[in-house]
Amino acid sequence: MNVPFWVWAATIGGLLVLIAIDLIIVDRKPHEVTTGEAARWVTFYVSCAVLFGIGVWVFGGHDPGVEFFTGYITEYSLSVDNLFIFMVIMSSFKVPSIHQHRVLLIGILIALVMRGAFIAVGAALIAQFVWIFFVFGAVLVWTAVNMVRGKDEDENPENAVTRWVRKTFPVTDDYVGHHSVVKQNGKRYITPMFVVIVAIGSADLLFAVDSIPAIFGITQDAFLVFAANAFALMGLRQLYFLLGGLVNKLVYLSYGLAIILGFIGLKLVLHALHEYHVTPSWLEINNWMSLGVIVTVLVVTTVLSLRKAKRDPDSVGHTGLNLRNPTPEEREAQEAREAEGEVQAGSTKDETAGFRTEN
Repeated sequence: MNVPFWVWAATIGGLLVLIAIDLIIVDRKPHEVTTGEAARWVTFYVSCAVLFGIGVWVFGGHDPGVEFFTGYITEYSLSVDNLFIFMVIMSSFKVPSIHQHRVLLIGILIALVMRGAFIAVGAALIAQFVWIFFVFGAVLVWTAVNMVRGKDEDENPENAVTRWVRKTFPVTDDYVGHHSVVKQNGKRYITPMFVVIVAIGSADLLFAVDSIPAIFGITQDAFLVFAANAFALMGLRQLYFLLGGLVNKLVYLSYGLAIILGFIGLKLVLHALHEYHVTPSWLEINNWMSLGVIVTVLVVTTVLSLRKAKRDPDSVGHTGLNLRNPTPEEREAQEAREAEGEVQAGSTKDETAGFRTEN
Protein backbone atom coordinates (compact mmCIF):
# COMPACT_ATOMS: atom_id res chain seq x y z
CA MET A 1 0.00 0.00 0.00
CA ASN A 2 1.47 3.33 -1.11
CA VAL A 3 1.04 5.65 1.88
CA PRO A 4 1.74 9.37 1.31
CA PHE A 5 3.67 11.38 3.88
CA TRP A 6 0.61 13.31 5.07
CA VAL A 7 -1.12 10.05 6.07
CA TRP A 8 1.90 9.08 8.15
CA ALA A 9 1.89 12.54 9.73
CA ALA A 10 -1.86 12.42 10.41
CA THR A 11 -1.61 8.95 11.98
CA ILE A 12 1.29 9.89 14.27
CA GLY A 13 -0.47 13.16 15.11
CA GLY A 14 -3.65 11.27 16.00
CA LEU A 15 -1.69 8.93 18.27
CA LEU A 16 -0.09 11.92 20.00
CA VAL A 17 -3.56 13.41 20.55
CA LEU A 18 -4.68 10.14 22.17
CA ILE A 19 -1.64 10.24 24.45
CA ALA A 20 -2.38 13.86 25.37
CA ILE A 21 -6.00 12.97 26.20
CA ASP A 22 -4.78 10.12 28.38
CA LEU A 23 -2.31 12.39 30.19
CA ILE A 24 -4.90 15.14 30.76
CA ILE A 25 -7.81 12.94 31.85
CA VAL A 26 -6.32 9.81 33.43
CA ASP A 27 -2.92 10.97 34.65
CA ARG A 28 -3.96 14.47 35.72
CA LYS A 29 -4.11 13.34 39.33
CA PRO A 30 -2.22 10.24 40.54
CA HIS A 31 -4.75 7.60 41.56
CA GLU A 32 -5.29 3.86 41.59
CA VAL A 33 -7.01 2.88 38.33
CA THR A 34 -10.24 0.96 39.00
CA THR A 35 -11.48 -2.00 36.96
CA GLY A 36 -14.44 0.02 35.66
CA GLU A 37 -12.21 2.89 34.56
CA ALA A 38 -9.79 0.49 32.86
CA ALA A 39 -12.68 -1.26 31.06
CA ARG A 40 -13.93 2.04 29.65
CA TRP A 41 -10.48 3.00 28.40
CA VAL A 42 -9.85 -0.44 26.86
CA THR A 43 -13.17 -0.10 25.01
CA PHE A 44 -12.13 3.38 23.87
CA TYR A 45 -8.74 2.26 22.51
CA VAL A 46 -10.16 -0.84 20.82
CA SER A 47 -12.84 1.34 19.23
CA CYS A 48 -10.15 3.72 17.94
CA ALA A 49 -8.27 0.77 16.42
CA VAL A 50 -11.45 -0.56 14.80
CA LEU A 51 -12.28 2.87 13.33
CA PHE A 52 -8.74 3.17 12.02
CA GLY A 53 -8.98 -0.30 10.47
CA ILE A 54 -12.28 0.59 8.80
CA GLY A 55 -10.59 3.69 7.39
CA VAL A 56 -7.76 1.55 6.00
CA TRP A 57 -10.33 -0.84 4.50
CA VAL A 58 -12.36 1.96 2.87
CA PHE A 59 -9.51 4.11 1.55
CA GLY A 60 -6.74 1.51 1.16
CA GLY A 61 -8.67 -1.49 -0.03
CA HIS A 62 -9.83 -4.91 1.10
CA ASP A 63 -6.44 -6.60 1.54
CA PRO A 64 -4.77 -3.84 3.62
CA GLY A 65 -7.86 -3.73 5.85
CA VAL A 66 -7.68 -7.46 6.56
CA GLU A 67 -3.91 -7.21 7.11
CA PHE A 68 -4.33 -4.42 9.66
CA PHE A 69 -6.99 -6.23 11.68
CA THR A 70 -5.03 -9.51 11.58
CA GLY A 71 -1.84 -7.73 12.65
CA TYR A 72 -3.60 -5.77 15.40
CA ILE A 73 -5.24 -8.87 16.87
CA THR A 74 -1.92 -10.73 16.75
CA GLU A 75 0.01 -7.91 18.44
CA TYR A 76 -2.65 -7.40 21.11
CA SER A 77 -2.81 -11.11 21.92
CA LEU A 78 0.98 -11.34 22.19
CA SER A 79 0.88 -8.29 24.47
CA VAL A 80 -1.34 -10.15 26.95
CA ASP A 81 1.53 -12.55 27.54
CA ASN A 82 3.76 -9.54 28.25
CA LEU A 83 1.45 -8.28 31.00
CA PHE A 84 2.61 -10.93 33.46
CA ILE A 85 6.21 -9.70 33.15
CA PHE A 86 5.02 -6.13 33.70
CA MET A 87 3.24 -7.32 36.84
CA VAL A 88 6.44 -9.00 38.05
CA ILE A 89 8.34 -5.73 37.52
CA MET A 90 5.69 -3.64 39.32
CA SER A 91 5.56 -6.05 42.25
CA SER A 92 9.34 -6.50 42.55
CA PHE A 93 10.02 -2.76 42.53
CA LYS A 94 7.00 -2.11 44.82
CA VAL A 95 5.70 0.65 42.54
CA PRO A 96 2.98 2.64 44.38
CA SER A 97 -0.45 1.82 42.93
CA ILE A 98 -1.25 5.46 42.20
CA HIS A 99 1.86 5.81 39.99
CA GLN A 100 1.65 2.56 38.02
CA HIS A 101 -0.32 4.12 35.16
CA ARG A 102 2.34 6.81 34.61
CA VAL A 103 5.11 4.19 34.67
CA LEU A 104 3.32 2.12 32.03
CA LEU A 105 2.53 5.17 29.90
CA ILE A 106 6.12 6.45 29.74
CA GLY A 107 7.61 2.95 29.47
CA ILE A 108 5.33 2.05 26.57
CA LEU A 109 6.03 5.36 24.81
CA ILE A 110 9.75 4.52 24.96
CA ALA A 111 8.94 1.03 23.66
CA LEU A 112 6.90 2.51 20.80
CA VAL A 113 9.84 4.66 19.67
CA MET A 114 12.22 1.69 19.83
CA ARG A 115 9.74 -0.53 18.00
CA GLY A 116 9.45 2.14 15.31
CA ALA A 117 13.19 1.88 14.73
CA PHE A 118 12.95 -1.92 14.77
CA ILE A 119 10.14 -1.81 12.18
CA ALA A 120 12.11 0.55 9.92
CA VAL A 121 15.11 -1.80 9.97
CA GLY A 122 12.91 -4.85 9.39
CA ALA A 123 11.08 -3.23 6.46
CA ALA A 124 14.40 -2.22 4.86
CA LEU A 125 15.79 -5.76 5.21
CA ILE A 126 12.65 -7.34 3.77
CA ALA A 127 12.69 -4.96 0.81
CA GLN A 128 16.30 -5.91 -0.01
CA PHE A 129 16.65 -9.57 1.02
CA VAL A 130 14.08 -12.33 0.55
CA TRP A 131 16.08 -14.70 2.76
CA ILE A 132 15.23 -12.55 5.81
CA PHE A 133 11.83 -14.30 5.78
CA PHE A 134 13.64 -17.55 6.63
CA VAL A 135 15.32 -15.82 9.60
CA PHE A 136 12.05 -14.34 10.89
CA GLY A 137 10.28 -17.67 10.39
CA ALA A 138 12.99 -19.55 12.30
CA VAL A 139 12.83 -17.03 15.19
CA LEU A 140 9.06 -17.50 15.50
CA VAL A 141 9.19 -21.30 15.32
CA TRP A 142 12.00 -21.37 17.92
CA THR A 143 10.01 -19.07 20.21
CA ALA A 144 6.92 -21.27 19.79
CA VAL A 145 8.89 -24.39 20.73
CA ASN A 146 10.32 -22.67 23.83
CA MET A 147 6.83 -21.55 24.88
CA VAL A 148 5.55 -25.12 24.72
CA ARG A 149 8.59 -26.38 26.64
CA GLY A 150 8.05 -23.71 29.29
CA LYS A 151 11.16 -21.66 28.50
CA ASP A 152 9.47 -18.31 28.05
CA GLU A 153 10.99 -14.91 28.80
CA ASP A 154 13.04 -14.44 31.92
CA GLU A 155 10.86 -13.19 34.75
CA ASN A 156 13.75 -11.43 36.50
CA PRO A 157 12.89 -7.71 36.42
CA GLU A 158 16.59 -6.77 36.74
CA ASN A 159 17.66 -7.18 33.11
CA ALA A 160 21.03 -6.03 31.76
CA VAL A 161 19.77 -2.52 30.99
CA THR A 162 18.39 -1.84 34.48
CA ARG A 163 21.53 -3.26 36.11
CA TRP A 164 23.63 -0.90 33.99
CA VAL A 165 21.43 2.06 35.01
CA ARG A 166 21.81 1.22 38.71
CA LYS A 167 25.60 0.93 38.41
CA THR A 168 26.00 4.10 36.33
CA PHE A 169 23.72 6.58 38.11
CA PRO A 170 23.09 7.32 41.81
CA VAL A 171 19.62 6.10 42.83
CA THR A 172 17.51 7.32 45.78
CA ASP A 173 16.47 4.81 48.42
CA ASP A 174 12.75 5.35 47.88
CA TYR A 175 10.20 6.85 45.49
CA VAL A 176 9.80 10.64 45.43
CA GLY A 177 6.25 11.15 44.22
CA HIS A 178 6.06 10.55 40.47
CA HIS A 179 9.47 12.14 39.83
CA SER A 180 12.11 10.24 37.87
CA VAL A 181 14.99 12.63 38.65
CA VAL A 182 15.42 14.69 41.84
CA LYS A 183 18.03 16.98 43.34
CA GLN A 184 19.20 16.23 46.88
CA ASN A 185 22.02 18.07 48.69
CA GLY A 186 23.01 19.79 45.45
CA LYS A 187 23.39 16.48 43.59
CA ARG A 188 21.05 14.92 41.01
CA TYR A 189 19.71 11.43 41.64
CA ILE A 190 17.45 9.16 39.64
CA THR A 191 14.62 7.53 41.58
CA PRO A 192 13.38 3.92 41.47
CA MET A 193 10.61 5.30 39.22
CA PHE A 194 13.23 5.93 36.50
CA VAL A 195 14.64 2.41 36.90
CA VAL A 196 11.16 0.85 36.60
CA ILE A 197 10.38 2.86 33.45
CA VAL A 198 13.64 1.63 31.90
CA ALA A 199 12.78 -1.94 32.95
CA ILE A 200 9.33 -1.74 31.31
CA GLY A 201 10.68 -0.22 28.09
CA SER A 202 13.61 -2.61 27.75
CA ALA A 203 11.45 -5.65 28.59
CA ASP A 204 9.01 -4.68 25.85
CA LEU A 205 11.88 -4.32 23.39
CA LEU A 206 12.85 -7.93 24.15
CA PHE A 207 9.25 -8.99 23.44
CA ALA A 208 9.44 -7.14 20.11
CA VAL A 209 11.94 -9.77 18.94
CA ASP A 210 8.93 -12.11 18.79
CA SER A 211 6.10 -9.75 17.86
CA ILE A 212 7.74 -7.71 15.06
CA PRO A 213 8.68 -10.77 12.96
CA ALA A 214 5.17 -12.12 13.66
CA ILE A 215 3.41 -9.13 12.14
CA PHE A 216 5.85 -9.04 9.22
CA GLY A 217 4.55 -12.54 8.54
CA ILE A 218 1.10 -10.99 8.08
CA THR A 219 1.99 -7.83 6.16
CA GLN A 220 5.20 -6.31 4.84
CA ASP A 221 3.68 -2.82 4.74
CA ALA A 222 5.67 -0.71 7.23
CA PHE A 223 2.72 1.66 7.76
CA LEU A 224 0.34 -1.16 8.74
CA VAL A 225 3.00 -2.80 10.92
CA PHE A 226 3.62 0.47 12.78
CA ALA A 227 -0.09 1.30 13.16
CA ALA A 228 -0.99 -2.18 14.46
CA ASN A 229 1.88 -2.04 16.98
CA ALA A 230 0.98 1.49 18.08
CA PHE A 231 -2.70 0.74 18.72
CA ALA A 232 -1.85 -2.52 20.51
CA LEU A 233 0.65 -0.76 22.79
CA MET A 234 -1.68 2.20 23.42
CA GLY A 235 -4.35 -0.10 24.85
CA LEU A 236 -1.93 -2.36 26.67
CA ARG A 237 -1.53 -0.35 29.87
CA GLN A 238 -5.29 -0.14 30.44
CA LEU A 239 -5.54 -3.87 29.76
CA TYR A 240 -2.97 -4.30 32.54
CA PHE A 241 -5.38 -2.83 35.10
CA LEU A 242 -8.42 -4.60 33.63
CA LEU A 243 -7.02 -8.12 33.61
CA GLY A 244 -5.02 -8.02 36.86
CA GLY A 245 -5.09 -11.50 38.33
CA LEU A 246 -7.08 -12.87 35.37
CA VAL A 247 -3.81 -13.39 33.47
CA ASN A 248 -2.96 -16.27 35.80
CA LYS A 249 -6.25 -17.98 34.89
CA LEU A 250 -5.32 -18.18 31.21
CA VAL A 251 -3.44 -21.42 31.83
CA TYR A 252 -3.35 -22.40 28.16
CA LEU A 253 -2.40 -18.95 26.85
CA SER A 254 1.23 -19.88 26.20
CA TYR A 255 0.14 -22.87 24.11
CA GLY A 256 -2.26 -20.74 22.07
CA LEU A 257 0.41 -18.12 21.44
CA ALA A 258 2.88 -20.87 20.52
CA ILE A 259 0.44 -22.18 17.89
CA ILE A 260 -0.02 -18.66 16.50
CA LEU A 261 3.73 -17.97 16.35
CA GLY A 262 4.42 -21.37 14.80
CA PHE A 263 1.68 -20.81 12.22
CA ILE A 264 3.03 -17.38 11.25
CA GLY A 265 6.58 -18.77 11.15
CA LEU A 266 5.41 -21.47 8.72
CA LYS A 267 3.68 -18.80 6.64
CA LEU A 268 6.92 -16.79 6.42
CA VAL A 269 8.92 -19.83 5.31
CA LEU A 270 6.32 -20.75 2.66
CA HIS A 271 6.33 -17.17 1.40
CA ALA A 272 10.13 -17.19 1.09
CA LEU A 273 10.06 -20.53 -0.75
CA HIS A 274 7.46 -19.14 -3.13
CA GLU A 275 9.62 -16.06 -3.79
CA TYR A 276 12.45 -18.42 -4.75
CA HIS A 277 9.98 -20.34 -7.00
CA VAL A 278 10.39 -23.53 -4.98
CA THR A 279 6.72 -24.02 -4.05
CA PRO A 280 3.50 -23.34 -6.01
CA SER A 281 1.44 -20.23 -5.24
CA TRP A 282 -1.51 -22.23 -3.88
CA LEU A 283 0.62 -23.27 -0.88
CA GLU A 284 0.80 -19.67 0.35
CA ILE A 285 -1.49 -18.81 3.27
CA ASN A 286 -3.82 -15.91 2.45
CA ASN A 287 -4.86 -13.11 4.82
CA TRP A 288 -8.35 -14.42 5.51
CA MET A 289 -6.95 -17.81 6.51
CA SER A 290 -4.43 -16.10 8.81
CA LEU A 291 -7.15 -14.03 10.48
CA GLY A 292 -9.40 -17.08 10.90
CA VAL A 293 -6.67 -19.23 12.44
CA ILE A 294 -5.51 -16.53 14.87
CA VAL A 295 -9.02 -15.62 16.09
CA THR A 296 -10.03 -19.29 16.41
CA VAL A 297 -6.92 -20.20 18.41
CA LEU A 298 -7.40 -17.23 20.76
CA VAL A 299 -11.09 -17.99 21.37
CA VAL A 300 -10.52 -21.72 21.93
CA THR A 301 -7.51 -21.06 24.19
CA THR A 302 -9.43 -18.55 26.33
CA VAL A 303 -12.52 -20.75 26.68
CA LEU A 304 -10.51 -23.86 27.56
CA SER A 305 -8.37 -21.89 30.04
CA LEU A 306 -11.36 -20.43 31.89
CA ARG A 307 -13.09 -23.82 32.00
CA LYS A 308 -9.92 -25.42 33.36
CA ALA A 309 -9.53 -22.70 36.00
CA LYS A 310 -13.16 -23.17 37.07
CA ARG A 311 -12.96 -26.98 37.31
CA ASP A 312 -9.48 -27.07 38.84
CA PRO A 313 -8.67 -23.91 40.86
CA ASP A 314 -5.28 -25.39 41.80
CA SER A 315 -4.21 -25.13 38.15
CA VAL A 316 -4.30 -21.33 38.37
CA GLY A 317 -0.85 -19.83 38.78
CA HIS A 318 -0.42 -18.39 42.28
CA THR A 319 2.36 -15.86 41.79
CA GLY A 320 2.14 -14.01 45.08
CA LEU A 321 2.49 -10.72 43.22
CA ASN A 322 1.47 -7.63 45.16
CA LEU A 323 0.31 -4.84 42.83
CA ARG A 324 -1.38 -2.71 45.50
CA ASN A 325 1.67 -0.94 46.89
CA PRO A 326 1.46 2.24 49.03
CA THR A 327 3.47 5.42 48.49
CA PRO A 328 6.29 6.20 50.99
CA GLU A 329 3.97 8.74 52.68
CA GLU A 330 1.16 6.20 52.99
CA ARG A 331 3.61 3.61 54.31
CA GLU A 332 4.90 6.02 56.98
CA ALA A 333 1.34 6.89 58.01
CA GLN A 334 0.48 3.19 58.27
CA GLU A 335 3.58 2.51 60.39
CA ALA A 336 2.69 5.45 62.64
CA ARG A 337 -0.84 4.10 63.13
CA GLU A 338 0.53 0.65 63.94
CA ALA A 339 3.02 2.12 66.44
CA GLU A 340 0.25 4.15 68.07
CA GLY A 341 -1.89 1.03 68.29
CA GLU A 342 0.93 -0.87 70.00
CA VAL A 343 1.38 1.96 72.52
CA GLN A 344 -2.34 2.00 73.29
CA ALA A 345 -2.38 -1.79 73.63
CA GLY A 346 0.56 -1.61 76.05
CA SER A 347 -1.19 1.07 78.14
CA THR A 348 -4.32 -1.06 78.32
CA LYS A 349 -2.29 -4.06 79.55
CA ASP A 350 -0.61 -1.93 82.25
CA GLU A 351 -3.96 -0.60 83.47
CA THR A 352 -5.39 -4.13 83.60
CA ALA A 353 -2.37 -5.42 85.54
CA GLY A 354 -2.66 -2.52 88.03
CA PHE A 355 -6.36 -3.19 88.57
CA ARG A 356 -5.67 -6.87 89.33
CA THR A 357 -2.91 -5.93 91.82
CA GLU A 358 -5.20 -3.62 93.75
CA ASN A 359 -7.80 -6.36 94.02
